[in-house]
Amino acid sequence: MTSPILVTGGTGTLGRHVVPRLRAAGFEVRVLTRNGRAPEDGVTYVTGDLEKDTGVAAALDGAGTILHLAGDDKNNETVTRHLVRAASDAGTPHLINISVTATDRLPIGYFRSKLAAENVLIEGGVPWTNLRAAQFHDFALNAVRVMGRLPVIPSPGGMRAQPVDARDVADRLVELAQGGPAGHVRDLVGPQVYTLGELARGYLAARGKRRPMLPVRVPGAIGRAYREGRNLVLDDVDEGTRTWEAFLAEQTW
Repeated sequence: MTSPILVTGGTGTLGRHVVPRLRAAGFEVRVLTRNGRAPEDGVTYVTGDLEKDTGVAAALDGAGTILHLAGDDKNNETVTRHLVRAASDAGTPHLINISVTATDRLPIGYFRSKLAAENVLIEGGVPWTNLRAAQFHDFALNAVRVMGRLPVIPSPGGMRAQPVDARDVADRLVELAQGGPAGHVRDLVGPQVYTLGELARGYLAARGKRRPMLPVRVPGAIGRAYREGRNLVLDDVDEGTRTWEAFLAEQTW
């Protein structure tokens, strides 16, 4: 592979899995990062800031593909707009975006932000691929870890999730990087659907802890959307292989 691949968000939860897999697949990798780092074997770190729109053009120079993993709950649309514009100027042939399942079905700011970023990608004139993935095991772990500190754990009734392992998502992204633009590809979700209570009980069991659980009802439009299962994608999806229980078993507490 002659052209380097540019990764935004390459030092984050997903990026830390993606970058070594790209190297194993034979890619030369550039990582756009706010803080400079010394190069590693086959990996160059380019200083830039997508939100401030600095250093992006230099990072794109000569790159053949972009894996866009960067984003947060506020600036997804802005950073994607800056990246798409720079990619268009550079003539980059393929921009791969990671998004989240149910972006168009949940009344939550983060999901609306990811949907806005998708629309920027679609309208930007750069050949693209968009992968929606369920929430990562890491995200679920952070949530139940906080809940596990409480003397009684709230258990929202009727709320389910299908968390996916970040390594499964990384594997899929590397596959997509080796192909051409594909538009919207099938969503990637975890192999099982859990209630939030089941996720919490799995965490407590892995830690050897016990806590009473209190059924609660999440009010408003958000609670209704989750009870109706609008966050779930059950048909025409790809499934990861690593379960919540397997992920928990790997943790060092």
